[in-house]
Amino acid sequence: MSHDTVVFSARNIITMNPSRPSATHVAVRDGRVVATGSADELCASGARLDDRFKDKVLMPGFVEGHSHIMEGLMWLLPYVGAFDRRSPEGRTVSGAPDIDAIVARLQEAEAKLPDDGTILYAWGFDPLHIGGKMLSRHDLDRVSTKRPVVVVHASFHINNVNTLTLERAELLQATNISGVVAGADGLASGELQGIPARMRLFRALGHNLQAGGTTRADVDRYAASCCVQGVTTITDLHNDLNDQTIEVYREAAQDADFGVRLVPALASASHPPEQAIAKLDTLRAHAGDKLHYGIVKLVVDGSIQGFTARLRWPGYHNGAANGLWYIAPEELPKLVLAYHRAGVQLHIHTNGDEATELALDAIEAAQLAHPRPDHRHTLQHCQMADAAQFKRMKTLGVCVNLFANHLYYWGDAHYELTMGPERAARLDATGTAQRLGVPFAIHSDAPVTPLAPLFTAWCAVNRTSSSGRVLGRDTEALTVAQALGALTIGAAFTLKLDHLVGSIETGKFADFVVLEDDPLTVAPELLKDIAIWGTVVGGVIKEAPRA
Repeated sequence: MSHDTVVFSARNIITMNPSRPSATHVAVRDGRVVATGSADELCASGARLDDRFKDKVLMPGFVEGHSHIMEGLMWLLPYVGAFDRRSPEGRTVSGAPDIDAIVARLQEAEAKLPDDGTILYAWGFDPLHIGGKMLSRHDLDRVSTKRPVVVVHASFHINNVNTLTLERAELLQATNISGVVAGADGLASGELQGIPARMRLFRALGHNLQAGGTTRADVDRYAASCCVQGVTTITDLHNDLNDQTIEVYREAAQDADFGVRLVPALASASHPPEQAIAKLDTLRAHAGDKLHYGIVKLVVDGSIQGFTARLRWPGYHNGAANGLWYIAPEELPKLVLAYHRAGVQLHIHTNGDEATELALDAIEAAQLAHPRPDHRHTLQHCQMADAAQFKRMKTLGVCVNLFANHLYYWGDAHYELTMGPERAARLDATGTAQRLGVPFAIHSDAPVTPLAPLFTAWCAVNRTSSSGRVLGRDTEALTVAQALGALTIGAAFTLKLDHLVGSIETGKFADFVVLEDDPLTVAPELLKDIAIWGTVVGGVIKEAPRA
């Protein structure tokens, strides 16, 4: 090996390469892995030894297969979720445990805004985390009656607003519009669900927080969060990809110091198929080692905890009405066929099992009409799928990315309210996917839940809710090694990037997470507590900030 080769030593290197699952040294040249092995094997030909990680553990950098650039944007806004979160600077932001605490935090933020009617946004709220208490327009009127106040739910499928906002959107008395929840007084309560109500809200405000142009600062905060959590490849899995965003992504990806590989997915709702397909062809010219295009995202239903997901019989455990179709059932097969025929990879949001069935039907029809090997269409979330549906995925060549974090954050709600004990026991059925050989990953959907792959792995291994309730551990839990695989080579496979990332082996990018302890030797219940020193991306070392 030449003197341009650097050999990193470590206490252990978990490679995720079954041909050589562990090593003590890894050789890197030109941003790629030359080989793994021992010091004698790799240092014999003039390579330079770097032993700064000699007491640490290296793994392939985590691949977050379902997250959003909003993780970079939302930290500019007040956080009002119930659970503590970690910021891109590595700082712990405390949760707000009740309505009064939420109002107080919003009042503090409102006092810092200019008196010009600027919209006050906040994020992270979920009534299920504070005993089912709803955040009403009257609560938000305590924050302001002179400016719009808009709280985005943790699911990003629901908003709560104050009375002024309802009046501007002409929704206060419009409880006949789908998604406008009525209060006890017969007027709108302030909760807006689903597309019709929320689109009317966004038009009235002249602004949609979730569809604006991305800035370089947003992307840099996203990358900073990745470094803190050991992520070296990350998605932005639903973006209109307007001209501003495309240029920002291109600029960031060309920066040698940019510390993550980015995989955006084009939102299908923003373009008809023929335009989206043409746009993807154009976008590939902007691609590079740190920027990968090619995915279109379809959203079929809403969220289970928000009662907007589509469930098969017997429906919601508490008797709530079935959820919403975000794409009409008769339209989905047409969309899937158009993209499938064009060679586009689809990532399809299906939370409820009825939505999953519809998506599988559409993929099956597309395959029959236009057989295509190795399409790797991926069902995202897919939280209620049963064994029969996983068998269909296997037969159809479909991948799945399961929302393991839900087990902790909403496991109790699913057990008690949405699914009941039996279905909740197979929530995010990673064990079934593993047994049946369905290619799978696990994810955070950040900022819906925290970007924290070791925590996601902990959820899949321990299957414990926030109250300590165990959900299907005997049948659906992963081993630690399986969970780590789902966050590295498994996630890379769902993105069609497993030839570049996801394992530490010859020819792949030198992307590592640097850990203070070995996840394969610590007790499984301590997996989430392993400290992350930082990352290596293309051979460039990034130490995580410490708050």
